[in-house]
This record gives sequence, structure tokens and C-alpha cells, in this order.
Amino acid sequence: MRSRERLIIPYRSKVVEPISLPSREERLKRIEVAGLNVFRLRSADVYIDLLTDSGTGAISASQLSRSMLGDESYAGSRSFEEMRQQIQETMGFPYTIPVHQGRAAEQVLNYVLIRRHSFVPGNTHFDTTKAHIELAEGRAIDCTIDAGRSSEGNYPFKGNVAVSKLEQVIEKYGARHIAYILMTITCNSGGGQPVSMQNIRDVRALASAHGLPLIFDAARFAENAYFIKLREPGYQDKPIIEIIHEMMSYADACTMSAKKDAIVPMGGFIACRDRELYERLKTPAIIFEGYFTYGGMSGGDMEMLAQGLREVVDETYLAYRIGQVRRFGELLQSFGVPIVEPIGGHAVFIDARRFFPNVPEDEFPAQLLCTELYKEGGVRAVEVGAVLIGRDPDTGENIRPALDLCRLTIPRRVYTFEHLEYVADVIRTVREEKGTQMKRGICFDQEAEGIRHFSSTFRYL
Repeated sequence: MRSRERLIIPYRSKVVEPISLPSREERLKRIEVAGLNVFRLRSADVYIDLLTDSGTGAISASQLSRSMLGDESYAGSRSFEEMRQQIQETMGFPYTIPVHQGRAAEQVLNYVLIRRHSFVPGNTHFDTTKAHIELAEGRAIDCTIDAGRSSEGNYPFKGNVAVSKLEQVIEKYGARHIAYILMTITCNSGGGQPVSMQNIRDVRALASAHGLPLIFDAARFAENAYFIKLREPGYQDKPIIEIIHEMMSYADACTMSAKKDAIVPMGGFIACRDRELYERLKTPAIIFEGYFTYGGMSGGDMEMLAQGLREVVDETYLAYRIGQVRRFGELLQSFGVPIVEPIGGHAVFIDARRFFPNVPEDEFPAQLLCTELYKEGGVRAVEVGAVLIGRDPDTGENIRPALDLCRLTIPRRVYTFEHLEYVADVIRTVREEKGTQMKRGICFDQEAEGIRHFSSTFRYL
């Protein structure tokens, strides 16, 4: 059922960008030229772009005005100090290393913390996270709770780490072979699912007992905090900023793609509590990114990031952000579309194996669905499943993930609900016309190395 709750929209349009829908003939031609991979489409080929919420949000008037104050000094920029102070105020970490985006933060952090053959257990690792761990010659181990491996069921915190699984990993490999424990908040690859405060506390206790660092991938930290307020007993009356401070108090450090919950086109950081770790991070940050007071960001970028951190903790904004995604998911449910439940914070995830029940699992049903949505309505979604997860780094075999998902990612402050109603109608049409009729999927035409869903090409079987 669609929610009858009235959502308050905390902004209005001031500048608009024209978009257009290519004809069906053009769409069929363009997806064929792109090798059935929506990443290879030009933005001009796309009508509604739900590929990602990373760097695709609309900046506010205040962010734009702050960008004009950017101090572009190479070292010791005033804008860096503005950003550092705001990170400490919002998240509680005293030390900050700026980087140009989240994967750069992962590269710097893993260069310092991972040794060859060490392990990083946590909830479902995202593609770049897993790739950077493996690039540093470590291994990622998924310890997500069993409920998080199913699209069905309304368990409120499917992003939680299974503490018993984590204990088993530490016991099996020994604490000295664990580089750190990772918690992704919210858990993107698992369907945008939040992590509870109790689970964070439990993982912190286990990490402390074994002398291990606990690191957050904090790209969507504010959305996670809002879910705690909504769903976890004892937090309904607490301000978002207070919930964030408690969450972050349990972490030793975090990586942040500011292109998500800081609502900027580009930027990120590593934040930590320990002065020694901060000093160790400086050298690789300089090598990979730039001097440690700019890290690949302009002064204007850092000013916008600081302002974005002020805006993202506003509860009216979060209520609308989460509410818009929820209403979109409820509309799809009313059409009989199988989605990950409960609905997450930044995206709605379609369970492609249930959407195409007659397509074999090893024929990439989620990638197939992304292709069909573009052909039907010029909508660009993204596969989060068998193509993304890739091959086992030791055996070279394709990994079969628990879920094969098509992610419809909602950019912040960009699309109206009329846009999302159009997308829902496109999905309903594909479901009605092809859901049970499709018997075969797709396979690789050319499989790219590394994170293969970005540039591989496919063909129909």
C-alpha cells in the first residue's frame, strides 16, 4: 500500500536543466552500440538517470555561495580548516585527510592498514571497496546477517553484521591477520539497508576485545542515522545530530564519499581519532591525491562539502529524502514488482531473479533488466549483482551473490515524484510484457578486467 503520510518538500526549484526522451528507434540503436551496458551510454542518451546518487545531487544556493569563498592555497587552505572543523562538529573526528572521492579514501586507508594476506570482514562490501582491498593483497569477507541475504522479509536492519560470523572469522584467521573490521552505513550492496546502533555497539565491543580497528564506510551516514531514529527503540525522540555522534563514537575512523551524504559533485575524506594513524595516512595521501590539506579538492569543493554536512543533518530534508524513496518503492510494490524489503534509503532495488523467474541465474538477469528498462523508457538503472561482484580472486570462478539486484538510485533534490511515477510505469510495462516471457538472458561479449560492470559488453543469448 502507498503511504498516506504527507511529505514536506524542503526546497523549491530555482534553476532547471532540460532533458529529453530519445525515440524508441534511437534507444534500441544506442544500447546496441553500448554493448547492452548502460554505463557506456552518453548522458544525452538517457531520459531519467538513476544510475547512481554519487555526485548527482542538486547543490543548494548556500553551497553555491560558499564555493565562491574557496581558498585555493596549495597548503594550509582556510577552506580546509572550514571543512575539518565541520567534519569534527558533525561526526566527531578531530583529524581529516581530504581526497577527491570515496574510492581514493579507500586506496589511502588500505595502503596503510592492509598487509598481504590480511582480511577485512564486515557487512556486504561494495565493488570499489572489495577491489581496493584485493589491490592491497587483502581479502574481503562478508559477515552480513542472514536476513540481509534475502529480498523478502521486513527485518528493520538488514545491513547488520552477524557478530557470530565475525567471531568465527577472527577465530579462524587470528586477530593479527585482520586488518580492520568494516561497517558500511547504510549497506549499499545489500539493498541500501541500515545498521542498528545496537549492532554497532556489539561490533565495537568485539573489535575492542581483540584490539582491532573499526572503520565505517560513512557515505550515507545521515540516512543510516535517520533509520535508527525511525526504527530502533529509544531513539525516536533524539535529534539526528545526537544519533550521528553516538554512531561515530564507536568507530576509530571512517572513509567518506562526500558525493553522497555531503551532497557535492566531487569530494571525500578520511577522518580518524588517532594522531598516529593520521600521520601514517599523510604520506600516501600526498603520493596518491595531493598535499594533505587539499587532497585533490579545490577550496570551493571543500567549502561546499562543509555546507553539505550542515544541510544533510536537517530532519526535514531527511524525512523527505527517505520518504520519496519509500513512496517510489511502495508504488512499485503496488504494481507487483519484487523489490528488496524493507525499502532502503537511497535507492529501490528490484530482485531481478524474481522479476525474470525463467531466466537462469548465471545469465545475469539484473543486467538484462537494466537493458530492458532503457529500451522501454530511456531509464538508466545499475546492476548490483553477479556482474558487479566479479570473480573469486583466488579461483577465478564467477561468484554467485545471494541477490542479483537492479538498483534504481535516486539523486538528491533532483527528480520530482512525477519523474518517478514515469519510471514506475516503465518498470510495470517491462514486467507485464517480458517478466515471465523471457527465457534467456545475456552473457559477456567482452569481459573487462577489474570492476567489470563499468566497461564490459554483453550479447543476448
